[in-house]
Amino acid sequence: MNAVSTKRIAHAYLFSGTRGVGKTTVARILAKALNCERGPTSRPCDRCENCREIAQGSSVDVIEIDGASNTSVDDVREIRENVKFTPFRGQFRVYIIDEVHMLSNSAFNALLKTLEEPPAHVVFVFATTEIHKIPATILSRCQHYNFRRIARTEIIERLRHVAAQDQLTLEDRSFVALARASEGSMRDALSLLDQAIAYGGKAIRHSDLEVLLGAVPQELVQELIRAVLAQDSPAALASLAHLLDQGHDLRAFCAEVVERLRNLLVAAVVSGTTELRSLIETAEEDLNQLSVEAKALTPEQIQELLTIFIQAEDSLRFSSHPRFVVETAAIRATRLLRHRDSKTVRPIQAEPPPSSQKHPIDSEPRKTISPASAPHARRQDMPVVTQTAPQPNPTSRPGQGDGPALSDPVPTPEPDAATATMPTTPVTPHPTLHWESIQEEINASFPNMAPFLEAGRFIGVEGGFVTIGFPKQATLARARLEKEESLLVLARLCEQQMKHPVRVRIIELNEAHPPGPTMAQIRATKEQEQRLVLFERAKANPTVKQALEIFGAELAEVRTVAQQEASE
Repeated sequence: MNAVSTKRIAHAYLFSGTRGVGKTTVARILAKALNCERGPTSRPCDRCENCREIAQGSSVDVIEIDGASNTSVDDVREIRENVKFTPFRGQFRVYIIDEVHMLSNSAFNALLKTLEEPPAHVVFVFATTEIHKIPATILSRCQHYNFRRIARTEIIERLRHVAAQDQLTLEDRSFVALARASEGSMRDALSLLDQAIAYGGKAIRHSDLEVLLGAVPQELVQELIRAVLAQDSPAALASLAHLLDQGHDLRAFCAEVVERLRNLLVAAVVSGTTELRSLIETAEEDLNQLSVEAKALTPEQIQELLTIFIQAEDSLRFSSHPRFVVETAAIRATRLLRHRDSKTVRPIQAEPPPSSQKHPIDSEPRKTISPASAPHARRQDMPVVTQTAPQPNPTSRPGQGDGPALSDPVPTPEPDAATATMPTTPVTPHPTLHWESIQEEINASFPNMAPFLEAGRFIGVEGGFVTIGFPKQATLARARLEKEESLLVLARLCEQQMKHPVRVRIIELNEAHPPGPTMAQIRATKEQEQRLVLFERAKANPTVKQALEIFGAELAEVRTVAQQEASE
């Protein structure tokens, strides 16, 4: 608007952004502003003949071209020939090229000269959803404007306006569901509303809209949340069975549960209604229900529940048994708060020896045991010490709670009669895996397997699985590592470090995994860094410096003594 008002109109504009955010619409409005009979003006009248023709798409001075259909050099040459003609009715000849990234490289090159030295009466407006495909030579000759996604509140407001004009009947939560499904695209939101009208008529029920959108009904999500709050594991499993009977996608359901728990967390930490309404985009009645449910839990407890379902959502991508993954997460969630409220573990202590001199304490730390396993480990000559309140454990992992009562039950060896009585810190059950040392051991002890392993990428350790990923083209290396003997070798080396059984999982990398270097690339980079360090150390050596100065030479290669002997 400022550019039109101040007569600083560029000869080429580039509008980029996701679908349905108004790029082509704004291009038409700009054409109206330039060719309005009152103009150029930043506020076109929308009543004059030029404005009406542009709105109807019949203006000879505004040419709209589909870049996906006109990709060749000949199409661009035709544009170059026509730009010479002056406007028929308005002041400017406006070329709107939609999906301009679909033009071929030769077509872009043919357009360059026209963009560099366009006639004064020509304005180009390019629109694209994939800005990274536009050549830099084109970008540098345009004024680039990036269109953001439209906020949900704006989409809901517009949908309400359309519904009021067409006398439609929708629930408040239906507007929210349409706005969420549109993902910031106003065109998608209006298209979905049209589809809903065709499906349900003027009075659109929310249940019909959920079927149309393929969304998980919020009643099923709230049913699971109620089971978690009530710590009712059978009810949680029954709600999941009901979900599967209706044919809903478990990953979409898990995502809805995660969003619901996020909203609960926000409602637990934000007190003001106005602030809460700005942070959670949902209907008013749902907002009140969230506030009531959030009072039943502490923010820390909600965070632990959130961690459980986020991990389950991530595990669903690799698991061949998605139902079991979600059921396990639901059972963990419905038993988490119950464990928090249960009594603490009673540590077992040995009776002191009859002699007044105490025996030294064992160097190995004592492990606490769960109440379920305590009767099996208790001896007659070992009295039970009165329970004490647990101290918070700052090193506990997320989802474990504050004390040893939430850790997995670990069998305790029977203490020696001479062992002193003293409660000690439980052993950490999951030490960190140092993958580089595993790789070095493979290189040293299993050289036939090492090159195949280096073709992959170490993903991480989760849920008792060590995951190694291979790109799609590394089929030979993946097949070699998937053999039983290879998996056993890797699992044994990992168990030696982690001190508990693990399994090795080989997967194929896809778009869901972030890009990263393979083990071979990491090793090559490390060796290159070591060579550079060695090179710099050699150059800093006084003898080497003097030799280079005397002979006027340059340092070409540096090798260690061991490398020299091996090469000789």
